[in-house]
Amino acid sequence: MRGLRSLEVWKLGVVNYLDALKLQEKLALERKLHKRRDTLLSLQHPPTYTVGKRQTVHNLLIPQPELEKIGAELHYTQRGGDITFHGPHQAILYPILSLRDMGLGARKRKIGAIGVRISSGITSHGMAFNIDPDLSYFRHIVPCGIADKEVTSLRRETDFVLPEEEIIQKQLISCFARIFGYSNLIWKEDASTIFDKETE
Repeated sequence: MRGLRSLEVWKLGVVNYLDALKLQEKLALERKLHKRRDTLLSLQHPPTYTVGKRQTVHNLLIPQPELEKIGAELHYTQRGGDITFHGPHQAILYPILSLRDMGLGARKRKIGAIGVRISSGITSHGMAFNIDPDLSYFRHIVPCGIADKEVTSLRRETDFVLPEEEIIQKQLISCFARIFGYSNLIWKEDASTIFDKETE
């Protein structure tokens, strides 16, 4: 029988994509060096498009200079996958896990994205689940390079009043922990203080 597995969960709120990327890289290095336990970052980003390492920027359907006009940024990443959108009202989870120690869809529409990077057996980047984002941002890309699937959200797919986003994010984290065998969650409620120290 396996021992108690712990997962440190950082609730970060809205974080700029590059700051979150820098934090992931630092945490992934610490995990590789066994200086930290497995960690899950729970956050949201301002409107941001990211392109995976296949560099499929041709799936961006508007000229890059137009992005500033719609209030969005574009970043090239080392994660797998194609182009995707991250923004407000999306539950974004970035797992920093040691794999040595241990597509989301709704009907015919795409309700989330997964783009993971694995380096030296440690994960970074992660997943986004559309709770109620502004879906118009997805009209400017071919999401994940899948042209024949419309993007949707939990709000759009349900006929009932959704609980607060905080509750939905906690449920996603609980499901993640259960699926990956974590029985002990260590919540960091004031993670913004830690975030400031980690990125200095």
